[in-house]
Amino acid sequence: MFAAKGNIDVGGLPTTAGCPSYACFPEADAPVVARLRAAGALVLGTTNLDQFATGLVGTRSPYGAVRNAHDPARISGGSSSGSAVAVALGIVDFALGTDTAGSGRVPAAFDGIVGLKPTRGLVPTEGVVPACASLDCVTVFARTLPEAEQALSFMASPPGRALPPLPQRTPGPWRIAVPPTDRLGELDEGWAEAYEAAVQQLTAAGAEIRTLDLTAFSEAAAMLYGGAFVAERHTAVGSFVDKALSAGDDTLDPTVAGIITRARDIPAHRLFADQDRLAALRAQAEAELADRDALLLPTTPGHPTLTEVAADPLGANARLGRFTNSTNSSIRRPSPSRPVR
Repeated sequence: MFAAKGNIDVGGLPTTAGCPSYACFPEADAPVVARLRAAGALVLGTTNLDQFATGLVGTRSPYGAVRNAHDPARISGGSSSGSAVAVALGIVDFALGTDTAGSGRVPAAFDGIVGLKPTRGLVPTEGVVPACASLDCVTVFARTLPEAEQALSFMASPPGRALPPLPQRTPGPWRIAVPPTDRLGELDEGWAEAYEAAVQQLTAAGAEIRTLDLTAFSEAAAMLYGGAFVAERHTAVGSFVDKALSAGDDTLDPTVAGIITRARDIPAHRLFADQDRLAALRAQAEAELADRDALLLPTTPGHPTLTEVAADPLGANARLGRFTNSTNSSIRRPSPSRPVR
């Protein structure tokens, strides 16, 4: 039994994207949902999310904030908040989320479950309300990695496609890229020690630890919301948001609406400059990873409370994406996943 994030079409159920006035009733399932149903999975329902999948906190919804499954004073993480908590509480066996800036990873970390973000293109995004169409990815939440992998095998395109094998590598210990702890930026109390303990576990298991300069990754991460790429969020739902604001729609989350409307005014020349800058950063990052098999990072720098996010919604959200935003930056643009309303 599974649940789908509320920006993924499930035939006969409202697709709201966390905004009641945006709701539509699709007649057909999104392909990813249809494939799971064909494999015998049952859909329990759809879940709450940060409105229009814009946020990593799980509090930006007129349906209410989704609290953490283990500590109700803390956030669940977003934007796939309801899906992660439904799995953590045992309501469903697995759930679908989406990930554009970390939304399939941050809630998994905060709620103590597995979040599997496949390579973009492996799972179709048709029937998904886009956040940023060139970056969006349908993800899986489950309590164990084998369960997540099994779900992904049915979701993949074409159906039943096996996960690609790992690239061939020379014999020897796994080479893990690990940036020095003092270059990770400010972390919550105890998080640096936990990160260092994870590094020690890998070392004890026989991995070879190699240092990595995180600068290119950090600069790319900052560009996802701080650069011109955020304009794609206005392309996705901006016309609806502009009209809803003019009509006085009180179901729009003010933080989300502000992000989307400000993105409307980003000049085109800035996007081309940011594309060039991102290409340079990508080359630097690939050079850093050239002789390494994996990169180890914290998922987030900390775990804020609901009160802390309410006091600084933009700052708290930006901090949470420090280590996830960089792995979404891309200049590739696929076809739109659904008509813009």
